[in-house]
Amino acid sequence: MNDIKKILVVDDEPNIVEVVEAYLRKEGFQVVTAENGEKALRLFKEEVIHLVILDLMLPRISGEEICNKIRAVSDVPIIMLTAKSEEEDKISGLAIGADDYLTKPFSVRELVGRVKALIRRTYRDSSPLADYLLFNNGDLEVQIKKMKVKKAGEYVNLTANEFKVLLALLTNPGQVFSREQLVQKAFGEDYEGFDRTIDSYIKNIRQKIEDNHKEPKYIITVYGIGYKFLD
Repeated sequence: MNDIKKILVVDDEPNIVEVVEAYLRKEGFQVVTAENGEKALRLFKEEVIHLVILDLMLPRISGEEICNKIRAVSDVPIIMLTAKSEEEDKISGLAIGADDYLTKPFSVRELVGRVKALIRRTYRDSSPLADYLLFNNGDLEVQIKKMKVKKAGEYVNLTANEFKVLLALLTNPGQVFSREQLVQKAFGEDYEGFDRTIDSYIKNIRQKIEDNHKEPKYIITVYGIGYKFLD
């Protein structure tokens, strides 16, 4: 990391916050903490936050609502902490905008490892061939360095992971990727998720960049194999 990253930890269990904060600071991160949603949203507005660790079960404002509010204004990576362990619950958490999840009780060392991997993937330096990519006479515009996307002249809000999936596809137009290949291309070998989450990311991206997400013209499903960008 070229500069110090600031982590926002949101949890109403003081012992968890204390231990997580200590481990993160030991690894060189700056840390701010919040025990409820109101404080979390205020800190997010006031501070420059590079990653959020967000408990799902919070008083008054739920973790889902906080995640939605953050996603409305930012694509900052979010790791969700949840007591739910069913796969569908995890996919639902990713679908609302979280980039990763851990089920309580969890290893703090594993959490720190996830933080470092997600920070590395999100903020790594890259040298793309072009800063801007345009498709269909400017209907879709992708700003590589800024990690921003415009659809029909309007910015659309993709999460960090959604952007990486889209970038992996559009920088290899016409190439068909299996779910496993797309995971490796977008996130690298250290990705801790599972292949099915790709379907959730693709669904979200289509809803944001396609005229009709049920009849996509950009991200095409190749049945029985995977996905490709355009023909």
